[in-house]
Formats: sequence, structure tokens, C-alpha cells
Amino acid sequence: MVLVGLICKTANAQVANDNIENRRVLRLEETITSSTTGCTVQRSCVDEHLTGKCIEYHNDQWFEFTPKASGRYFVNIGGQKCRDVRGVQLVVLLGQPCQPATYRILSCTSLGTQDDVFVTLDSLRAGQPYLLDVDGYLKDFCQFSLQVSQTATGMPVSYFPPSPTRLLPTASRMVELSWNLPDSLANVPASRVMRREIHQYRSTEVRRVPVRRDTYGKPETSYAITDTLPGPGIYDYQIVTERAEPGPSATRLRQWWYAYGTAATMPLPGTVPNRNVVELPLRKYPAKARLSVVVTDPANGRILLARQLINQPGEPRQRELPVRKWQEAGLEKIAVEITCHPPRGDFFVDRLLLNIPAPAARP
Repeated sequence: MVLVGLICKTANAQVANDNIENRRVLRLEETITSSTTGCTVQRSCVDEHLTGKCIEYHNDQWFEFTPKASGRYFVNIGGQKCRDVRGVQLVVLLGQPCQPATYRILSCTSLGTQDDVFVTLDSLRAGQPYLLDVDGYLKDFCQFSLQVSQTATGMPVSYFPPSPTRLLPTASRMVELSWNLPDSLANVPASRVMRREIHQYRSTEVRRVPVRRDTYGKPETSYAITDTLPGPGIYDYQIVTERAEPGPSATRLRQWWYAYGTAATMPLPGTVPNRNVVELPLRKYPAKARLSVVVTDPANGRILLARQLINQPGEPRQRELPVRKWQEAGLEKIAVEITCHPPRGDFFVDRLLLNIPAPAARP
């Protein structure tokens, strides 16, 4: 049996397919919605050694799909509403359910965003059951939609977080992006320039570049544009083809990570910072929004800090939360509740559980 493991984050009651024996059967082209909130892990049915750093099981759930015809299929993941930014993961395994010794990893994907994306599964066999295992990436929680289809929807999945060696530091807000369109994609109508700051939930299309053709109808292959970064941060740029109807699925032509301003010295999400601070994800809130930040000890609910502020994205120190005294008290995690009153619209509340970095070694 082939196992497909999908990992994600959300906020509702435990689902019935929390355990592998209660897995939900999917039909081709059927779209379902689910949530990882409240789910637990059957430790006897998973093995993190097989997936390395890709997976840390936290709140998984199970699905099953059996294709009637052999060939290529797509797992479309969309409609994500997550506590944090990280999105879902998808792991594909071959083996018998709940017998990790028989597993063989076919694919392991960490999304890192809440974009609508697809994961390609090639050469699936007719009559072969495939299992999807859903869990929260880096202990996030998500509501999401899931579909196994012969048509891809959204963008091709990318990889997150970026390696520090792949970051391109820039002192200018102007970035040059260039790419080539291969002959095999000559019939696509356009390329989409997608941009996302690393703390944002989803990518935004900042430019649509139509395919140019000469007087003989032959498409040009080389393209270049200039884009302006909105402010300091770490930015993911992707060039993705626009899908024609009918036509091939969207294809990523190029991807870059740019670090502008203070981002060049900021630790990436998921890494351990060098200073005795935790960075609050304030970039996700509107500029000039009134924020109420309350920090508590998750073990007993005791209030550790309460702070009121006006969100100023250009002030990086505003995001820093000193944690030395909590480190010295032996705390490993803090609960953070952020109430946002935006300049327009209704207030909303985010609740986070953040890790406290280990204190720096004393000389």
C-alpha cells in the first residue's frame, strides 16, 4: 500500500479520521474540508526517522484514495486558515498502514505558506490504495480543503524556509527579475510574478507578463522586469506560468529569496536566534493598527507581560520580546495573545504558542 502524508494547521474539533483505521476515503475530483485541531498522533504508525527534518508529527489525520486508472494525479490544497503562517505538508509513503518498517518515502513536502498549491504524484497505479496523512507543520493548526484530481489547481508547491546561503542580500528596494520561457511552454498566455514576504500568509501577484510574439507568431523566450520592495524583510519571488484552458498545469520557471534592510540579519522562522529575544509576527498586521499583546505562562495561565502599541512595520525593535528572565526561570514556551484593532474593520484575536530559545552559553 502507498501512503501519502499531508500536514497542516487549523482550529476546530477533532476529526473522525484522527486514527488510521478510521481514514476517510476520497473520490477522484471530490473536494473535502478538514482541520487538524484536536488531532493526536498514533506514534506506532509513523516514523520521523524516515522523513528527516521534513516532518515533526503533532496532530495528524488520515485519508485514502484509490485511482481507477494509472497515471499522473494532483493533490490540490487550498482554503487554508491557519494559526500561524506555515501551511501544510504532504508526505507520500509506500508500505502497509501502521507498519513503519514497510514504509518507503515517495515524497515529502513542506509548504510554508497558505497559498493554494498542488503537489504532483506521478505514475500512480490503478487499484492501488494511497493514504494521505495530515499534520501541522512546526506544530501549526489549519483548516484546509483537499482534493485528488487529474487537473492541478493553484501554484506548484515551493520549499520553505530558505537556506541562509540562498538569500540574496540587497541594499536597494529595486530588484531585477529575469527568466526564460522554454519552447515546451510556448503556448502559455503569460507569466505571473508572485511575491510574498516571509511572514505573510499568501503570495500576491505583482505583475502579469503576457507572452510576446513576433510577426510570425513565434514566442519570445527571454523576459525581465523590475519590482520595488515595499519595505525591509525577506521576500520570496516566484515566476509561475498562467494556465491556459485547456493546457498544462502551472509551472514555476524561477524562484528567488531576497533579503532587504534589517532582514539580512534577522533569523529565519524555525531557526534559533542568537539573542535573548523572541520576534513577534507583527508584519502580518496593518500599519497603525492598535495592538494589545498579552504574554502568559502556558502551564498555569499566569500573565508575564501586557503591552499596548501602535504597529509600525518600519520599527524592527518593536517586534522583539526580551525573554532572558523567562529563560532564567526555566520556561521553554510562552503563550501570546494579540488583539488587533485595524484602522478599518472589526478587531480580531490571534493566539500563538512560541518557543523560547535556549540561553546563550556563558563564557
